[in-house]
Amino acid sequence: MQNRTMTISLNSFSIQSATLILILFCSAVIQSVSYSSSSIRLPHSQSRSPPVTVSVTEYGATGDGVHYDTEPIQSAIDACWSAGGGRVVFPPGNYLTATVFLKSGVVLEVQKNATVLGGTRLEDYPVEQNRWYVVLAEDAEDVGITGGGEINGQGLEFVVRFDERKNVMVSWNQTGACSGDECRPRLVGFIRSKNVRVWDIHLSEPAYWCLHLVQCDNTYIHDVSIYGDFNTPNNDGIDIDDSNNTVITRCNINTGDDAICPKTYDGPLYNLTATDSWIRTKSSAIKLGSASWFPFKGLLFNNITIVESHRGLGLQIRDGGNVSDIVFSNINISTRYYDPSWWGRAEPIYVTTCPRDNTSKTSSISNLLFVNITANSENGIFLSGSENGVLSNLKFLNVNLNYKRWTSYEDGLVDYRPGCQGLVNHSSAGIIMEHIDGLEVENVNMRWLGDRVRKWNNPLDFRPSSVDNISLMNFHSSSFKQ
Repeated sequence: MQNRTMTISLNSFSIQSATLILILFCSAVIQSVSYSSSSIRLPHSQSRSPPVTVSVTEYGATGDGVHYDTEPIQSAIDACWSAGGGRVVFPPGNYLTATVFLKSGVVLEVQKNATVLGGTRLEDYPVEQNRWYVVLAEDAEDVGITGGGEINGQGLEFVVRFDERKNVMVSWNQTGACSGDECRPRLVGFIRSKNVRVWDIHLSEPAYWCLHLVQCDNTYIHDVSIYGDFNTPNNDGIDIDDSNNTVITRCNINTGDDAICPKTYDGPLYNLTATDSWIRTKSSAIKLGSASWFPFKGLLFNNITIVESHRGLGLQIRDGGNVSDIVFSNINISTRYYDPSWWGRAEPIYVTTCPRDNTSKTSSISNLLFVNITANSENGIFLSGSENGVLSNLKFLNVNLNYKRWTSYEDGLVDYRPGCQGLVNHSSAGIIMEHIDGLEVENVNMRWLGDRVRKWNNPLDFRPSSVDNISLMNFHSSSFKQ
């Protein structure tokens, strides 16, 4: 279909107005990235005294990787804080530790060839499960981590049985502090903190989530590499909970579970910018939710490369929080099938809102812009609202979709997890649409390679009874050979 427009009950004013707003919003946010990054206040001393520098070895840390250095590390942090703030230095060595608490005005400088090793015993962590971190800052200001070294959670020590499909992990649920199979310590956490900076550091092998922001404001994360075992569940890269004014840039995230994951448990999340990063994951590269009790608003994801992931750009909205004004731009995506025990079905883009269970409220998703997106995928795009939570004012502009099968996993399933309908039999399609009011597709090319994708035989899959106000402009679908 070349240079033609198909319109189904199109309310052109509302769609075009929303598009204009989104484009203006995208331009404004992109222009503000450099300002936001430079204007974020970096950790510094609030005292009139110059910042101090102390070494953990001055307080008795051995750095031999065998003896615990928890007390010397905490003593160095406390001394630095008491002196008005500064840097706590880890010279080359391996520093085994239980939880250490970072305080206001203090930056941990883990130097090159230095590794902070998280303990693997239950007694290495506080009684309260929500404080299980190797490094934890609570109610702190002007704090950070840098130095070019590594913080390592020894996540492989928590594996009960190695499995290429998905490892079976230790769970400390016998403590009663938590239930289920996700009772393991996180790596680095900032809780209710302001002016946080994490840069030039390697975060490796978390037993659970890697870098966790909870109710933080004004956070700058840049030039960070995150590595988690590819077969380990729940080792998310960066989780951003109820936190605002966050910038993530120039990061490399290679992990088993979700890579960049905004969530809303106890409050809204707004003004998140993630740019210039590389991601590989066995789950979602970018995922909003699934914890979504409060709104998400004003998020930008720009210039990101996603490689061999189970899902590219995902919105799993399940708990009543509404989503609006989100921009995904200049993103290259490669998605493929992995074992179905992982959420995801190789969708390059996945936008869903449905109640988690019969006690959950219904959410809405509106004003999404996908611009300059290229995807090579084993499956198509999935856009699914719900009866009382439609998707509205979505725009796809300059999108190239290349569909090819190269793994042996079965297709023909739609993944609504968590909750909702679970896994449902449904033939694959280029774009599946459910419960949508307002979708504009412009300059979109869809190409199909090989006999295995021919049986899809359906570029667009929707029912007019639940999908309204669609505009297709310059939409192309064709087969091709390598």
